[in-house]
Amino acid sequence: MGALLLLHVLLVAVAARAPAAQAWGKEGHYMVCRIAESFLTEQASTAVKGLLPGWAGGDLAETCSWADQQRFRYRWSSPLHFADTPGDCKFDYARDCHNTKGQKDMCVVGAINNYTAALKDSSSPYDPTESLMFLAHFVGDVHQPLHCGHTEDLGGNTIIVHWYRRKSNLHHVWDVNVIETAMKDFYGNDLSTMIQAIQQNITGAWANEEKQWETCRSRTKTCADKYAEESAKLACKAYEGVEQDSTLGDDYFFAALPVVQKRIAQGGVRLAEILNKIFGGNSKLQSS
Repeated sequence: MGALLLLHVLLVAVAARAPAAQAWGKEGHYMVCRIAESFLTEQASTAVKGLLPGWAGGDLAETCSWADQQRFRYRWSSPLHFADTPGDCKFDYARDCHNTKGQKDMCVVGAINNYTAALKDSSSPYDPTESLMFLAHFVGDVHQPLHCGHTEDLGGNTIIVHWYRRKSNLHHVWDVNVIETAMKDFYGNDLSTMIQAIQQNITGAWANEEKQWETCRSRTKTCADKYAEESAKLACKAYEGVEQDSTLGDDYFFAALPVVQKRIAQGGVRLAEILNKIFGGNSKLQSS
């Protein structure tokens, strides 16, 4: 409890500036949380709905971009959206989980651990509704590879590229452009159709992997450090062949899309697993 309170003090006190990035964009976060909802136990689903703000209409997915919308209100939260590395394709908590002022635990992995602990602790000083919304968002963030990108280019934010004919940056390509292009080209600009396709892969092509995604043997923390390690490795691949003013087209898109889809799926499955551990229950509502 002492460590949790200490981090609470740090979160309130710190107003560190960080790169402007909105992981996955609204659509990506919505998909992560919609997938998570389908893997919740009945008990966890009831608990989650009980914590959601009225404006969400009982839908967790409606709240999953809330944390991005609060970045100017809660300036201390900016470094909690990412965990950049020196570019060695690895995530090291002691080395990488800090803000620009060097304050420890101020990264997306620390935030996931922190808000998970807060939701488990009825005496926590945190608002449980905000804790839930932060947690749901940050689990999405940690699965976006460029949120564990390279420190020197702010996770790809300073690498200006053209996505086909449109000016963008490498971070935004992974946040938004890949999803937008897939939606337009393959899913009739219908988000529910893309979600359904990802869910079908979870129960089909990825069925043998899904249980491994859920596995977390830590009893005191989440396995968010493992998720960041995965993203750091994927980020190194995302940088390959990309330079300032590169034009990224079909080759890059078709290499990135399967990664984006699987990371969204993993984020959803793992968010559900975290919430199920917090709120209990064994019988899942559905998994398809």
